Amino acid sequence: MNSKFHVIILCLITNLYVSPNFGQELEWAEIENGIWKTSVGEPEDISLLAAADVRPKVEALDKLPSAVFPFLKDKIKTKIIDGKTYLQFPLAREEQIYGLGLNFKTVHQRGRIMQLHVDHYGGRDDGRTHAPVPFYVSSKGYGVLIDAARYITVYAGTGIRVDADDKPVLRDRNTDKQWQAQPYSDAVEILVPAKGTDVYVYGGSSPMEAVQRYNLYNGGGYIPPKWGLGFTQRVPTLYSQDDIAREAQEFEDHDFPLDFIGVEPGWHSMSYPCTFEWDKKRFPDPEKFNNELLAKGIRTNLWLNPYVSPVGSLYPKLKGLSASHTVWNGIVPDLMLAETRDILKNHFIENHLSIGVSGYKIDEVDGFDFWVWPDVATFPSGYSGEQMRQVYGLLIQDMTAKWFKEKNQRTYGLVRASNAGASPLPYVIYNDYYSHKDFITALVNSSFIGVLWTPEVRASKTAEEWLRRMQSVCFSPMAMLNAWADGTKPWSFPEVESAVRDVANLRMQLLPYIYSTFSQYHFKGLPPFRAMNLVDGFSYDQKVSEGELDSTDNPYKIAVKSEIKDQYMMGDNILVAPMFVGKKERKVILPKGKWFDFYNGEFVGENQVISVTPGLEKIPLFVRDGGIVPMRPIQRQAPKIGEKVDLIIRHYGTKEGEYTLYDDDGLSFDFEKGQFSEVEIKVKKDRKGNLRGSIGTPEKGKPYGYNKKVTWEFKTK
Repeated sequence: MNSKFHVIILCLITNLYVSPNFGQELEWAEIENGIWKTSVGEPEDISLLAAADVRPKVEALDKLPSAVFPFLKDKIKTKIIDGKTYLQFPLAREEQIYGLGLNFKTVHQRGRIMQLHVDHYGGRDDGRTHAPVPFYVSSKGYGVLIDAARYITVYAGTGIRVDADDKPVLRDRNTDKQWQAQPYSDAVEILVPAKGTDVYVYGGSSPMEAVQRYNLYNGGGYIPPKWGLGFTQRVPTLYSQDDIAREAQEFEDHDFPLDFIGVEPGWHSMSYPCTFEWDKKRFPDPEKFNNELLAKGIRTNLWLNPYVSPVGSLYPKLKGLSASHTVWNGIVPDLMLAETRDILKNHFIENHLSIGVSGYKIDEVDGFDFWVWPDVATFPSGYSGEQMRQVYGLLIQDMTAKWFKEKNQRTYGLVRASNAGASPLPYVIYNDYYSHKDFITALVNSSFIGVLWTPEVRASKTAEEWLRRMQSVCFSPMAMLNAWADGTKPWSFPEVESAVRDVANLRMQLLPYIYSTFSQYHFKGLPPFRAMNLVDGFSYDQKVSEGELDSTDNPYKIAVKSEIKDQYMMGDNILVAPMFVGKKERKVILPKGKWFDFYNGEFVGENQVISVTPGLEKIPLFVRDGGIVPMRPIQRQAPKIGEKVDLIIRHYGTKEGEYTLYDDDGLSFDFEKGQFSEVEIKVKKDRKGNLRGSIGTPEKGKPYGYNKKVTWEFKTK
């Protein structure tokens, strides 16, 4: 009995083993300006940043102001129990935190419990989403990243420890009206189901500066090719090359913008699972198909999911290099193996890139659980199904992006799963969920975590909904109509065809501004589409209202906090406030400084909440005082390499202003070797107090796609 008792005690001690560093101060190394890293326990050799193959932009990071470590180091606590890593970071009473994945309903993440898990979004912000990035940003101006390829659980200011430094007030529900079911918590606590992890802390004087550091450490944001920022239509699933040619002609006949076409599953000889080989009946001459569209200035983007059909030529080459389980009867290539990547590269370059294909839509690498490999799957590389699920979207983005980069050709596509480190990858996230309001919230949240998101347009019930969705998508990273299932066209509702064309043309006119905004993403780490919480001067007093006690709807009286999740900034100067079905009026929160109506230049307010009634034809847009917006005349397509266009430069308000207009060849990666132009636009007051504009001269020999002719529009009279 005594011997057996000792064995039981020994087993319990072994299972509850706590690492020696419990309670000890971690060793933080400043690896770049304002970025610190530590390793807890034994980090795994597969991680999110490794999968994305991040390469920090050191020179850009060095240009940012120096930063101090944002915590008292002894307040960050770690321990390892039963092969799991526990992390604890302090959280002050006045702090709000943002990020923690691509969320669709919430911007404030304090007070939430989330398991960050790559998945198709299921209608709840519980961490299961397309980009469950384990990075959070504080309103105090710092960020924290947990670089682990695991299903990470985050208690974002919810758990209350017995030894908490800042304990909540003890209240009696029977007598105290201030009692709450969710008392105050002074920590963010994180559980990583692994024996260790790397942790990064990004300093800064503002949330935006922390986001900049995060993006720049990952390699800076991606600059799409100019054609990628034009309009795109994804055609019905079984369209043939002749059908697509007719579709392209229809866009021309309707005088509607079109820069690239999305070719859906029917191009494969089999899909779900895929052969990655052209169907000979629908596409008898794929090279001719691509070249004829390219001659019209239209690129092709091919749909795929990565699961290999047994009837395709790739199957015997990849069978021994794939997972233990199938998806839709297709094998799952192990992208952690160099041999796998080489086989795919040779096939895709020979059959796609070499004949003019310009990009991919990578589908079904997210979930649901029934639509991907199970966690019990194993991979030849030795990594688990869980680890591969967290990084597979990153791996396939990185792999395909490198194919195009080797050709010195930029691409731009779509993906269903991503994660930390994705900012330099040429992909925009999309999904099958279809809430217009939630799509805008996702666009807001994308700015915290270094990913791009498109609120794509599919079918609509009414002309009003159709137009409102079109207006939103034209002010997003990818202006996409996704007609794969229903065959809708931009002119499907004739009563609003003109208004739809107007907003698409406005998107095309704004390409100089949008392209310059993406250059800021690359060189400075500034997200092109920005949450209001990242905007300098956003000082709206966020009030807290207590929920009413109710036996059914709110039995525990949980506080409700206002969030700014239905408006955002596009670049430095344009505030976008989308309209939704059934709403003729909406409120807009204006940051500090004077703001002006984009369309007529009239003053609308300053650091206040305004109500606007824009009418059906317009999406509300506002420009800050002194804001400069470079534009071009209406053209159906993005400019070709070497093409020059006239400039229209708008100025708003009464203040002087400056703006840097960026340009390069719009297609290659030569800009990374210094082949780009930055021209300063200035608006100053003359001796009489009148505003006058001037524009610099581009450096000789550098790409610059604008004529000397400039039309100045001073919108505020």
